[in-house]
Amino acid sequence: MTAKTAIPMRAHSKEHSHASLANCACESGPGGRKAAGVDPELKDANRRRLRRIEGQIRGLQKMVEEDRYCADIITQVASVQEALRGVARNLMKNHLRHCAAKALRSGKKEKTEAMYDELLELIYAHLR
Repeated sequence: MTAKTAIPMRAHSKEHSHASLANCACESGPGGRKAAGVDPELKDANRRRLRRIEGQIRGLQKMVEEDRYCADIITQVASVQEALRGVARNLMKNHLRHCAAKALRSGKKEKTEAMYDELLELIYAHLR
């Protein structure tokens, strides 16, 4: 699943998000858009965290299969959700340092406005 299909958009914000997606500072190429830059430490941290989350998900599947106590499963689901939020925070940090900074420094009003719209949409939709 791509990031674009995983993001449920509100009807009134679709045109703003499409404009920001089309005009952001990220590089486009085969396979989709690429970040303007990626901090190696953040990438490594995200990869480690995602591998741990993968293990937690397998554990959740096992708990459900074994009819474990619902409250225990819910607690583990909350733990996975918090771990995913940590990945999202790292991605936002990288996005601000590279993609957003590049767009905002570009001096091009269209890119700047598109990035502001994209950042606001990300904050409203995902980083609550």
